[in-house]
This record gives sequence, C-alpha cells and structure tokens, in this order.
Amino acid sequence: MASVRATPGRTPQGPRPQAALATCSSPAPVQGHGEAEEEEEEEEEQEPAEIHLCILWNSGYLGIAYYDTSDSTIHFMPDAPDNESLKLLQRVLDEINPRSIVTTAKQDENMTRFLGKLASQEHSKPKRPEIIFLPSVDFGLEISKQRLLSGNYTFIPYSMTTTEKILFLSSIIPFDCLLTVRALGGLLKFLGRRRIGVELEDYNISVPILGFKKFVLTHLVSIDQDTYSVLQIFKSEPHPSVYKVASGLKEGLSLFGILNRCRCKWGEKLLRLWFTRPTQDLEELNSRLDVIQFFLLPQNLDMAQMLHRLLGHIKNVPLILKRMKLSHTKTSDWQVLYKTVYSALGLRDACRSLPQSIQLFQDIAQEFSDDLHHIASLIGKVVDFEGSLAENHFTVLPNIDPDIDEKKRRLMGLPSFLTEVARKELENLDSRIPSCSVIYIPLIGFLLSIPRLPSMAEASDFEIEGLDFMFLSEGKLHYRSARTKELDALLGDLHCDIRDQETLLMHQLQCQVLARAAVFTRVLDLASRLDVLLALASAARDYGYSRPRYSPQLLGVRIQNGRHPLMELCARTFVPNSAECGGDRGRVKVITGPNSSGKSIYLKQVGLITFMALVGSFVPAEEAEIGAVDAIFTRIHSCESISLGLSTFMIDLNQQVAKAVNNATKQSLVLIDEFGKGTNTVDGLALLAAVLRHWLALGPTCPHIFVATNFLSLVQLQLLPQGPLVQYLTMETCEDGDDLVFFYQVCDGLAKASHASHTAAQAGLPDQLLTRGKEVSDLIRSGKPIKPVKELLKEKQMENCQMLVDKFLKLDLEDPNLDLDLFMSQEVLPAGTAIL
Repeated sequence: MASVRATPGRTPQGPRPQAALATCSSPAPVQGHGEAEEEEEEEEEQEPAEIHLCILWNSGYLGIAYYDTSDSTIHFMPDAPDNESLKLLQRVLDEINPRSIVTTAKQDENMTRFLGKLASQEHSKPKRPEIIFLPSVDFGLEISKQRLLSGNYTFIPYSMTTTEKILFLSSIIPFDCLLTVRALGGLLKFLGRRRIGVELEDYNISVPILGFKKFVLTHLVSIDQDTYSVLQIFKSEPHPSVYKVASGLKEGLSLFGILNRCRCKWGEKLLRLWFTRPTQDLEELNSRLDVIQFFLLPQNLDMAQMLHRLLGHIKNVPLILKRMKLSHTKTSDWQVLYKTVYSALGLRDACRSLPQSIQLFQDIAQEFSDDLHHIASLIGKVVDFEGSLAENHFTVLPNIDPDIDEKKRRLMGLPSFLTEVARKELENLDSRIPSCSVIYIPLIGFLLSIPRLPSMAEASDFEIEGLDFMFLSEGKLHYRSARTKELDALLGDLHCDIRDQETLLMHQLQCQVLARAAVFTRVLDLASRLDVLLALASAARDYGYSRPRYSPQLLGVRIQNGRHPLMELCARTFVPNSAECGGDRGRVKVITGPNSSGKSIYLKQVGLITFMALVGSFVPAEEAEIGAVDAIFTRIHSCESISLGLSTFMIDLNQQVAKAVNNATKQSLVLIDEFGKGTNTVDGLALLAAVLRHWLALGPTCPHIFVATNFLSLVQLQLLPQGPLVQYLTMETCEDGDDLVFFYQVCDGLAKASHASHTAAQAGLPDQLLTRGKEVSDLIRSGKPIKPVKELLKEKQMENCQMLVDKFLKLDLEDPNLDLDLFMSQEVLPAGTAIL
C-alpha cells in the first residue's frame, strides 16, 4: 500500500547652585549717589542673560554643563542616571531655559528623537533653543581634560605651578565623572568658537570664566560618590556564580540591598533612581510615606501581598513594543504582554477598592484605562499561545479568519487525501516500483516520492516517462507528475499561505497595540512606584522602622534612639543612640572616645537615617525629625587609587574635605571621621582645627558637622573657640580593672584617653610590646626623655662583644700582609664604641 508523508516546513526656575566653588572677588568701591544711578541705568541697558547648555547622554547617564552670561560662570551637574525618556534632561531644560543646546553630532536614537521633538516646537513658550551639533572629536575625554586644565581662569593665582593648578581644579571639577568632563570640554570649545560676550573684542581676548559651580536641580539633595560608598548605600561585589562572569557584579550588603524587595525590574530601577536623587520636596516625600504607612496597617497585609504577586508579572513592555515596531516580535512576547496587561488590570481593580485619598491609588484606578482591557481582549481572542509555542511562530485561534480555518482544515486532511492520490499514481507506474508516496513540502509543493531501485545507478536511469525528476534525497527519488501539478494549482502552497495570512493578522494586532502604547508608559511608571513603596513597607515591617517627620523650619536633624540599618542586622545586640543638630546651638559636634567604641558607626548612622528620610522611606529610629538638608558630605574612609597618582592624605584633602569646604551650606550635613591621621600628628591636628575654625567663623551659616577624632589635643590645647556652636560628645566606657567595657552610648563630655593599648591587646599583640608602649606613652605625655630598655641594651652589648671576639679569633698574625693599625682603626674601635 502506498505511504504518504506530509512535511510541514518552518519559516524561519533655574538650578540652585550649592556654592561658588571658585570665584574671584574684590572689595566694592564706595559709590556716590550719582554713580549709583548711572550704574543702574547701564544695567537696565544690558542684554538679558543667556544660558548656553552642553549635554551628553550615554548608556543611561547624563552629563550637563552650561555657561551663564549673567555671572560669567560655568555650572555643571555630575553624571546622573536618566532613562530613555530623558525626563531629567527635560527637567533641566524646563528650569534653566537655555538659549542654545550644544551636543555631539554622533547621537543615540533616543537623544535624536528628543532633540527633533524639541526643534519642532515652533510656537513654544519660552522660545525654543538653538540646537548646535559639534563633531564628536570635540567631546573626546583627553582633549576635554586638556581644555579644562589649560584654560585661562582669573580665579587661579598666576603664581601656581602646573601641578598646583591641576590639584586645585581637581578639587572643584569631578574628573571621575567622565560625561561631565566631556560636556565641559565641548562647552569650552563652543564658547571659544562663538566667542560668547566678546564677539567685538580682539581675538586674543577669551570668553570670561569667573568660576565653576556645581548645581543640583531644585529640591534634589547633593550626595557624591564617596558618600554613597562609605555609607554603604550601594555596594557591588563579584558574583560567585561562574555563569555570571560576564555581568560580573551583584549587590552586596548595602542599604539598597536590604530595602530592595521589588518584584519587577522596573521597580528595582526606580528604587535605585530614588536613591540617586534624594529630594527635599516635602509633598513628594509625604506622599511616599502615606502609602508605606497604609500598607503597614495589619488589616492591609493581605492586600499588600496580593499586589506584590501581581507586580511580579509586570515585565519589560518597552522592549516588547520596540520589537513590535521593528517587526521582530518573539512568540513569547505575546504571552508576556498578555500577562502584564491582565496584571495591570488586576492592580487597577484592587486600587479602586482602596482609599482614594491616597494619590497613588487614585492615579492607578483612573489612569489604567480601558485601553488595557481592549488590548488584553484582543490578544486573548486572537493569539493561540499553545499553538504558537508548539510551532515556534505566531498562530491564531480558530474562528478568527474563515479563510485561514479552511486552509488549516485542508492541511489537516491532506494525509488521507494524499494516500488516495498515491494509490492512483502507483497504478500508472512501472510494476518494478513496489511503492510510492505523495508528499507536500512547503515552498516546493506536492511531489511524487519513489524508492530508488538497484537498477538506477546513474543519473540517466532516474528518468521516467511522464514524470519530471526533481531531486534525490535519502534514497528517494522525487518527481512532479500531472496529478501533483494539478494539486499545486488546486490547493496551492497551503502552509505558506497560512503563515502569510497569520503574519498579516499579527501585523494588524501589533498596530492595534502600538496605537495604545502610551498607556503602557503610565502603567510602568505607576506600577514601579507601587512596587518600590511596597518593598519599603515590607522592610519597615520586618525591621521595625518608624515614620520620619519633616520640618522645613528646622535646620538639621533630630533623631531619637536611632539605629544603624546594616549594623543592627550583623550584631547580636545593638545600642541605639540619639542625635540632635538644629538651630544655632551645637552645630559642630566633636566626638571623642576610645578606639572601637562606636564613633564611626554613630556618624554613619546619622547619615543613613537622614538619607533614608530624604528618599521617602521609614527610618530605623523611635522618632526622627528631618529639617532642610541640601547635601550630605563625608570624610570617613580614605579612597586610595594608584591611577590618581596622589597620596592617601592628598585624596582625603582634595577629593573629600575640599568638596565639603567648597560646597557645604548652612543646610548641609558634614560627617568627618579621623581626618588628619594620614600625616604628621601636629600637621593633621592643625589642619583639622583650621577646617573646623573656618566653619565656625561662619556663625549661624555654619553647616551641621559631626566630627569623630582621637586628637584629644584639639580640646586640651583649646584649638577651637568656645561658644554655643561647639558641643563635645564622647562614647561612654567603664574601666573594670585592666579591662575596658564599652557601652556604645553617646553622652556629653570628653574622652580622657584613647585606650589604644586595650585595642592592641584585643588585636593580639604580645604583653611585652603593650607594656613598653604604655611606658613610652607615659614618658611622652610627661615630657621626659625616652630611654632604651636595659634588658634589650644588655643583650645587644653581649652580641657586639661576641662579634668582636670572633673577629680576633679569625685574625691570622702570621700573615705578612696583615695591617694591625688598619684592623684596629676599622674593626676594633667602631665595635668598642658600640659596646660602650
């Protein structure tokens, strides 16, 4: 009996400057009344101020620098994360309203689209900026550094050497922010080419630059990378899995690591963004805390868990939409999109049952529109998920297109039909042929397949009358016959026709989805926000955090029984401590105490609690009241780097303390731990005292400073002025015989000693060394001379005597070349002097 094979084929206001980092000023001359009036008239005749902005965006980070003609200063913002929608850039444009935008001619697609949209706003108010493209070579990293370092700046003394100038500029400009450095270099190139403000002057007169200023957007709190590192807000570690070598890193023990309980990647991304942009916007902060507080109520725990499960199905929709736009949609994308849409509808229905007084719930209930239901309904009615996964291509459900259903029915009925055709073909073939089959191959059509006979040795033997030979495959000869040609004409290429029609339906479905793609952007924004707040609520519940309060009138922070969020997870018991800095009293807190008594932990605890409150999280404290804080600066850990070519102490000064001195305002929080220990004790103490006196001289505008130090001479020598601005704190301890008991409790007062010997004993140093260390310390403290240990001195004398005896025993008195005078002067006398 003839066999049949059907083989389906597969087709393949403006930014708020923190402080002038470098300015040049001179005493203002005394003016008469007439001179003042003339100056006011001149100011009225001056052209309005212009801002020229230079931007670079690469790999999700934004570098910004702009020149303000009103004060002839360059403002820069350190590299900041910004997503593909470039919301941060739009916020910058809204606030500074630039006259021109300078950028590189080699642009990412997202930036090109953004600039094109900006240029198309002909009737926008204020007037649209001029967009200027410079060659990408003008934004090179090295050439940008050279432009910055070779610039002629009036605020740099001419007496400075090249090396001193580099060190001076590196304390102002963050050279580790590569995009910012490139943006500054491109801005300088543009200013030199356009000659802004000096168009009519001689060519040898350059554009005036009177200072560099770091700026942050309104309400954002400035925190540098050193602070993120030392407070362990983020901490990357090598991934232990050999399969993760390419990606390389994972989040270690960090604040982000313990708070990140987000279920979707977009939530995790938003949490990281909030951490990099702490804010002073009280309305925004309180709106976040309201949601967290709602989910912390016991009766809302089940609702929180249900929402968390739904958020786990919110996937990377923008990537799917991008594939749809490029017609690169994968089979699995439809199922992922379907689950995402239905999960979003579940979130909407759940939020409609929640209090609409909370803005987030109201937004989700209203803005998750019926477009989502329409998209879900379309996908559910059209896409055959099981068939698509089995066939590895897009297939539609029955009863969608009658033509497709009919062709699929024909394709399914082909085996029995082709069996009958093969039986008739066999009757017309040579009797030597035992069997045949009629097969269908996509793109080729219907063929008659005959087994190869032993007599068919050569290609000429393949010819059979009435059949057209096509090819030989796996011992089978394939031909076209009159019947197979008739089948081709009658049935056509069923498989390819079905694929083409299903592809057309997929395209129509993609168009329907893309037409409503705008709703997905809002869905992801609100879903990721809900995911972050649920994660923060979960952490607050597990770790016993409380809601902070915000007081704009309070310049500083007040913390009652605060805890270090990371240390309390690692220690068996943790002693909470309070902190208060506000008003005009105790703005500089000098903390002394023995080594290992908890000074550094206390500083970090204050910084972390303040930071957590500024991102809208509950905090590890009984109570916390946060005032107006515009920046957090730290000098806690030394950041060593061979590539910088600077000593550890120079990095402490240049990269950390200099930033705080140049940028801190009366609303800033400054944390300094053991500054000055990297150099000579006297010099380090003098520098520490000088920095603190500089801030104390500011009076009520002094930043809020917490200083931990072992320089007890800072107090004993009265190097700081006495007054209400300074408060002395210490870590409480108790001596129990030879042991030192730490209470890890902050209290008013001063430490009497550093108790370094106790720490050395804990480290395992021998008792002999500890005893000698105490003796030398007592001698130095009493001003007495230090004498060597007698036992050690006797042992050394005996060694020298033995060496001298050995030299005499080796002496050959019968040697004619022996010079006794030389031997006595070079060997015996120096050895005898050492012995005596």
